[in-house]
Amino acid sequence: MQRPRISGRDAIRPAGEPRRRNRLAHELGMSIAHKQLKAGGDGAPPPSATLTVLGAGDAFASGGRLQASYVLRSKSANVLIDAGPTLLAGLKRAGIEAATLNLALITHLHGDHFAGLPFLILEYLYESPALRRLTIAGPRNLESRVWAMFRLMYPKSPAERVARKLKFVTLKPGTRSRFAGVTVDCIRTPHTTGDVSLALKVTTDGKSLVFSGDTGWTEDLVALSANADLMLLECTYFETEAAFHLSYPRIAANLERFKARRVVLTHLGRETLRRSGEIGLEMAYDGMTLPL
Repeated sequence: MQRPRISGRDAIRPAGEPRRRNRLAHELGMSIAHKQLKAGGDGAPPPSATLTVLGAGDAFASGGRLQASYVLRSKSANVLIDAGPTLLAGLKRAGIEAATLNLALITHLHGDHFAGLPFLILEYLYESPALRRLTIAGPRNLESRVWAMFRLMYPKSPAERVARKLKFVTLKPGTRSRFAGVTVDCIRTPHTTGDVSLALKVTTDGKSLVFSGDTGWTEDLVALSANADLMLLECTYFETEAAFHLSYPRIAANLERFKARRVVLTHLGRETLRRSGEIGLEMAYDGMTLPL
């Protein structure tokens, strides 16, 4: 397990020296990410599966972070996971060509997780017409919401040219879906009412990623984490306890129960960022690349 062993009493550490170490580690990581971008960004898949964090922020872009978007790249596929409204900025900063995406997975229908899709369609229409085919999979009503947004935002754009290259698929909780080179298992999470919100386990080239999406605590996350190489957990809160988002103390109290090889916190809210020196887990940042 590539993570600190944290339990109850020492899960929340006093501020001070750890805060300075966290800051130094963050600055080093940002420097490495910048050098990787300068080295080249042709969108070519890496030799082994990696996850690039395009946006690690919450709905309010706390700390100036871009909103929820990630790209899982392997020899078999390039998978977009969530598409916040800052999606295009994240892709272009990371040097990932939009036309290289094969599959997009959306966890739920809140704007900070799917409102980037109309901009992606616009990109395909005018700036990156090399798109061959893209499957967009997510909860029910995803297709109708995306096109309703696009038509409101760009009513005179001829979206039909892109629409015929897109295939929308509904992901149902408790099921496994197979796409070219990718397997997706999903569970329902306690985040939205009326609409469906999902946590995902994405497997490609023998490597697996678990992404909690936005969620309150659910025991199903523990089972979903089994044998995962990487687990991304949203961590919106620190002091606040809510039924629809995770807090750091709740994550810390259950950390040893997760069976993923590595756990990283994302969707970081202002409470979490303000008390980052007390957090003993890796925290995602925009541009971060994680091997699976």
